[in-house]
Amino acid sequence: MRLKIAVFCLILSFSLLPVGAADADNYGNITGYLNDIYGIDDNAGLTAFPILNIPMGGRSEGMAGAFSAIADDVSFLEFNPAGSSMLQRSELAFFHNNWIADTKIEGIAYATRFGDLGVAAGLKWLYTPFTEYNYYGERVSGGYYSEGAAILNASYNFFSGYYFSGLSLGMSLKGAFRMMPDYTDELDKKIDGSGMSQSAAMAMADIGLLTRFNFLKTYASREKNASAALVIRNLGPPALEEPLPTVVNAAVSYKPIRPLTLAFDFNLPLNLMDISLSELPYAALGISANVTNFLSMRAGVMYKAGGSRVTVGSAIIMDKISFDVNYSLDLLTQLQPLNRISLAVRLDLGDSGRAQLSEEVDELYLLGLEAYSMGNLTDARICWEEAIRLNPKYEPARESLAMLEDREDLRERIEDLYRLDF
Repeated sequence: MRLKIAVFCLILSFSLLPVGAADADNYGNITGYLNDIYGIDDNAGLTAFPILNIPMGGRSEGMAGAFSAIADDVSFLEFNPAGSSMLQRSELAFFHNNWIADTKIEGIAYATRFGDLGVAAGLKWLYTPFTEYNYYGERVSGGYYSEGAAILNASYNFFSGYYFSGLSLGMSLKGAFRMMPDYTDELDKKIDGSGMSQSAAMAMADIGLLTRFNFLKTYASREKNASAALVIRNLGPPALEEPLPTVVNAAVSYKPIRPLTLAFDFNLPLNLMDISLSELPYAALGISANVTNFLSMRAGVMYKAGGSRVTVGSAIIMDKISFDVNYSLDLLTQLQPLNRISLAVRLDLGDSGRAQLSEEVDELYLLGLEAYSMGNLTDARICWEEAIRLNPKYEPARESLAMLEDREDLRERIEDLYRLDF
């Protein structure tokens, strides 16, 4: 049943893209119908810091949050902290999310990798105008309500090698704050410090696991075509007696063919102050397709009681820069002809020479095989030993050297037997 609903919502997202202002009235009927299907979560809205539940943007949002097991670009920072140690290239990204009404979210993120160690950092800021009026319609207070979050990430990839991509363990330390402007009393007088009394700051952590492997692979590539992840996000104490939006996440992704990626995330919210007040579980299903070398498309649906979301998006990929644009039809908010748009710009900062090193190692290995086939065992050994020196985890070269050692041992045994006969 859930799969049928997900497919229906994906089709619905494409059909609603060109809707004009004249069709805006139909959105309310669609919202009511889908909310009847999904139901309402009585425990929704009991946690603090909504900024932690709103993605900055990028490919992860274009797939409706089904990204924890993919985690292959800098937007992993909000979904799986284990992604940094498996990131192929260093990235710097800037995000803008035009959320509800006049509410905006700005973000910046950076990630890089040193061997099996990955590190990343990010900042995001939510702000919305706050204006208070009295009974006569006079403005008596104003300012901005804002929330911010800072993220520091590190992860390490254990057991990585040529055949096994490894098991990455990551952690992100996060600090979040909210600032409320001062409001007035019953006499319309601003209460100094009233906003500060409702402001708060809190520390928390994300912990994640990620592994990649081959499963029913139909094409030739060194890249693994499947992945799995387990993550707990926003783990920390309450803020002003309000629990954080803690979530346990399990996710998988699969590439049946080279250009197509499918992903599924299952999320279990936890109210750590009172487990009985936890929100209902929810899930996200996403699809991404590389149409050409410079254009990719994605779509996704998040199935959540009382607040489901449908997204479509695309990315234009250039030599060192890419542009992501996502459209979200968020059924939690009042539907308008253009519900929500997010933009992202990602800068490719290179791979620190990893691709070139991989090519050199492959070439040395092939030269060793060629020398071996011609009976030149000395040159074969030199090539394979150099390949291992450049990449100690290059297991085919180690296996070839072991085969060479076995052959030499066998030859020595034969020579010893030959001497005994004479």
